[in-house]
Parts: sequence; structure tokens; C-alpha cells
Amino acid sequence: MLYFVVILLSYLIGSIPSGLIVGKLFYGIDIREHGSGNLGATNTFRTLGKKAGAAVTIADILKGTITVFLPFLFDLHIHPLLVGLFSVIGHMFPVFANFRGGKAVATSAGVLLGYNYMLFIILVAAFLITLKISKYVSLSSMVAGIFGIIYSLILQDWPLVIVVAAFETFVVYRHRENLKRIRDKTEPKVKWL
Repeated sequence: MLYFVVILLSYLIGSIPSGLIVGKLFYGIDIREHGSGNLGATNTFRTLGKKAGAAVTIADILKGTITVFLPFLFDLHIHPLLVGLFSVIGHMFPVFANFRGGKAVATSAGVLLGYNYMLFIILVAAFLITLKISKYVSLSSMVAGIFGIIYSLILQDWPLVIVVAAFETFVVYRHRENLKRIRDKTEPKVKWL
């Protein structure tokens, strides 16, 4: 029963809609009605600016990181990555926001931060380098995921390989419209890097 409680708690933590909370509380704006209509950090940056975007990014990362430590907190023998996976599902399909959530990037990164901080650093570096070159947030997120899979394979940490591959699948699937826009040269580019 406690295993179910911890997994449910992870999902609920992941379901906290950071972008919606920041937008409504501090700006009186529902970001789902602006930009891409997405609750994630990228749409928050574009709609509300750098401060709000940074706050949502940090909050979304922490949602994932916190859940990795739930098995230790409850003294359960369950893999922390499995618990973290449910926070990412909660982020994508949040019960608190009509199951319309973000694209799984920041919360996935947060899970990996809690599990292997060196992998997190590699992902951030890959993301920023790709973003500097391409100016596409969506592409940078997907490239970072590929580096995550390669690093996990080098470590031969098979649970990590499986979960990182799942995260990359989520990210690519959630960005399928962005991929079409990149192909059509209509995807917005970042201007701040």
C-alpha cells in the first residue's frame, strides 16, 4: 500500500502546474491562453519573461528532484527512477490542470539531477551548446536527451538507460509539432542567447 502512496505522491508533485501558478498569481495571466498554450518553462519565458521563466524552470526541475528521494524518506525498496518517472507523467498530464501539462524536459532533468548530478550537468551543457548554435529550445532538449542515453550506456546503469530512453521518447513525442515547425522554418528561435 505504501508503494502505491509514494507513486501517487510522485505523480501529484509532478502535477503541480508551476507555469499556471506563477502566471496567475504574479501576472494575472493563464499562460495556456498565450503563446503555444503549453504550461512549461519555454512558453512561460516567451509569455511572461525571463524572471517568470526561470522561476518555472527551477520549480519544474525541483518537482522531479524531490520525488527521487521519496523512497529513502519512506524507507521503501523501490528504484528512485521509477518513482521519479511518475513525477514526469504528472508534469505532462497534471490532474490539477485538466491533464494539459508541459513537455517533460525540466522535470525529467530534475529526476536525473536527484539520481546522478553529473548526468544533469552533461545534459545542461549539451542543451546550452545546442541552443547557442541552433536557437531552438525544442531541438536542444532532444539533443540533450541523446547525450543522456549515451552517458547512461557508458555507465552501464540499465535502469538509468531505460528511464532516460523513456524521457527522451516523451520529449520527442511532446515536441512533434515543434519538429514540423523546424522543418517548415516557422519554429520561433530564442533571442537571448
